[in-house]
Amino acid sequence: MISALIGRIVNFCSRHAWLTVIFYIALAITSSLITYNNLEITTDTTKMFSAGMDWKKRSDQMSKDFPQRENLLVALIESKTPEEGEISAQTLVSRLKNDKEHFYFVESLQNDPFLVKSGLLFLPPPLLDTTLNNIIQAQPFLSSLSDDPSARGLFDTLGMVVLGVKEKQIDLAKYNDALNGFANVLTADAAGNIQPFSWERSLSGKLSELGGKYQLVIAKPKLDLNSIRPSGVASEILRNSINDLPYVKNGAVKVFITGDAQINDEEFSTVLHGMVVGLFVSFVLVAGWLFMAVRTWRLILPILMLLFIGLVLTTGFASIAVGTLNLISISFAILFVSIAVDFGIQFCVRFRGQELIGTNKKEDLLHALSATGFETGHQIFTAAVAAAAGFLAFTPTDFIGVKQLGLIAGIGMFIAFVCTVTFLPALLALLRPNIVQKAAGFPWLKPVDKKIRQYRFLIISIYAILGAIGIFLLADQKVVFDADPFHTKDPHSEGMMALKMMMGDPNTSPYTADIVVNTPQEAKEIADKLQKLPAVKSVVWLNSFVPEDQQQKILMLHDAASILLPTLSLDHPKPKPTAQELRQSIEKMLQGLDSIQDAVPQDSPLRRMQAALQIIVKMPDDKLMAINDNLVQFLPYQLQRLQTILTPKLTTAKDIPAELAEQYRTKDGRLRVEVYPKGTDLTTKQIKDFVKQVLTVAPKAAGTVVDIVESAQTVVHSFIIAACMAIVALAIILFIALRRVLDMILVMIPLLLSGLIAVIVMVAVGMSLNFANIITLPLFLGVGVSFNIYFVMNWRDQLKEPLASPTSRAVLFSALTTGTAFGALAASAHPGTASMGVLLLISLGCTLLVTLGLVPALLPKRDIDEK
Repeated sequence: MISALIGRIVNFCSRHAWLTVIFYIALAITSSLITYNNLEITTDTTKMFSAGMDWKKRSDQMSKDFPQRENLLVALIESKTPEEGEISAQTLVSRLKNDKEHFYFVESLQNDPFLVKSGLLFLPPPLLDTTLNNIIQAQPFLSSLSDDPSARGLFDTLGMVVLGVKEKQIDLAKYNDALNGFANVLTADAAGNIQPFSWERSLSGKLSELGGKYQLVIAKPKLDLNSIRPSGVASEILRNSINDLPYVKNGAVKVFITGDAQINDEEFSTVLHGMVVGLFVSFVLVAGWLFMAVRTWRLILPILMLLFIGLVLTTGFASIAVGTLNLISISFAILFVSIAVDFGIQFCVRFRGQELIGTNKKEDLLHALSATGFETGHQIFTAAVAAAAGFLAFTPTDFIGVKQLGLIAGIGMFIAFVCTVTFLPALLALLRPNIVQKAAGFPWLKPVDKKIRQYRFLIISIYAILGAIGIFLLADQKVVFDADPFHTKDPHSEGMMALKMMMGDPNTSPYTADIVVNTPQEAKEIADKLQKLPAVKSVVWLNSFVPEDQQQKILMLHDAASILLPTLSLDHPKPKPTAQELRQSIEKMLQGLDSIQDAVPQDSPLRRMQAALQIIVKMPDDKLMAINDNLVQFLPYQLQRLQTILTPKLTTAKDIPAELAEQYRTKDGRLRVEVYPKGTDLTTKQIKDFVKQVLTVAPKAAGTVVDIVESAQTVVHSFIIAACMAIVALAIILFIALRRVLDMILVMIPLLLSGLIAVIVMVAVGMSLNFANIITLPLFLGVGVSFNIYFVMNWRDQLKEPLASPTSRAVLFSALTTGTAFGALAASAHPGTASMGVLLLISLGCTLLVTLGLVPALLPKRDIDEK
């Protein structure tokens, strides 16, 4: 019934070829216009899941409560000295903060005046006491340098230290940290590597690193949603401002742009480029395989046109049914090409195997097309329905990415089938390829067919053992799902390289959890509980910016200020020294050092200083002046900052600046508690442990790290359900189409076994599943069921020697063309795309191994078969 109907449809379209082709061209143009006007693509992985799930509701609500934390650009500033980074960050903010045309805000919280002024109040009293003592010990240096902020003043001050050592009036060990700092920079200067001296690092030591390795400037850009790079304009303005920074120009500071807005733009560009290049390369290479399969351009061109028209129509459907594609559903193009090319090859190979019936070439051609439709149309239809069922089984899941992919690819199978039995015959009728091909299959494989039948039970046993190993690995959860979206992005892009740097600093880790509570009491209680968890490094909420024990600490600071501040004035400094004055000061310093040779230990920084100064004193004037400038370049900045931090005020939550408070408080007064994990570059296990511990205290937690873990569980659960539904649906469809349980089993067993062997290969090569390569499962179902159906149905139609038949030729070259498309993806520089290509190649290889190796052995013996 179906065979006859398809045969008549093929006959009609081939006899009205021009009408059919024109109809499809008009349909493709309409579809292209619909696609152009409606279709969008997003790289936002948060939109890959159903909004109805509890964890997704919490995540979406967090985005609504704190929109200022979404779609950000982050300038990560890396500097050799803390001062260079701080000044660069401050300069960048001052240049862009008033640009309301392109940014909602631009800020650097590390340099917020409130946090700077209160900085020392956040230290524990013992550490604060140590820090203040270090600064007080440096008071003689600072006092002298505030009067003469130059290398001359520094050497004169060091001369007083030398004099104190000579007269045994000071303990040199107390000044070792500061002296080592001077010795290090002078040694570098003497070697020709003239560099600025960090007074901040000298005064505070490791304290300067508590705020993190990097300075961050955070900007929220105004997005152009009609652009392929929504934050592109703002990003360029930010980049131009960065390039104009003085310390960037002289190479002292490096700045990288990251943030979700930047990474999403890079991701879209990379994925789109990879897909376009992949499709182009695929079409070119597929044409080569098609030539080997059908050996004439009169068949190659129609198949390529079938792929093109079918893909355009499927894309049009996607623009209507879905509207916005994500990083998974965009892969429908690969799925369509991979299976539609199989339909085209099956039809054309069987077409070339038809026989002449007369002398009229046109009538012979039309008869051959009609006969091909009658013979193979129902097979292609069954394969299309089965593949569509496998894809559509993913539509009920909560994983929106695969849900969309399943819908588009499922309908795409019907589009591919319709185009195969209508558009393809019309093109063949117009191009008129030769009909007869005596060796449509692989006749040289006939001996292999006999050997497979002869040793069929041994072959079946080997495959059964492989299947058992696959089941064991699957049950033992050796194949894991990596839900971290960062692992599927291009690690060489600027945004990801900067993010990787941030991951290496626990103060800027993106793996945070967030909890929203109603009152400060709740926030404090939950923060105290969270802080006790083994996996938690720190907990930050609004009142974290109100220092504890302020009264005690302010008294300590006032005492230090009373000693330091009267001498830290730059109101009337001495004029800048000349090179000659510097040389005289150095010579005087060297004389003093010579006089205390016996009074200092061999490892004293004074000895290193002496060796360096003996070289520096002989340097040309220009280098001597450069050393002077670099030694005291940041002294005025640091003295001013010291005056600020030594005079803090008693603060409360009301004193926290609005831009800082908005990061942790909603407009209706609820509070966000932010939790940071211990460690850097966290593994999947560490992330899971961290989330598990946080959820025991705060079951309603959200945030990046919670999204990662919960999305992984959603994906795994969705695929288990979808796979089970797909297998059941395929079994039902195959039973209806084949009408025999045995034939249905003959299709399903190789399909399942292919998957189990793929599991073995994945474990062997250490590959995990991720958001990109997860599409392998629906494609594996579609391709695997198609290949097996052709062999089983042809066996029912009295096919002998399967491997030597045209079916085998069609399956092999279909696999080669599909593998070519996957190979183009596997060669991508984008990790997600590459992993998708690699896993698709693995799945295809396993499918081909089972289809050509096991299916001929599984096919039951018939009366017509040789004994």
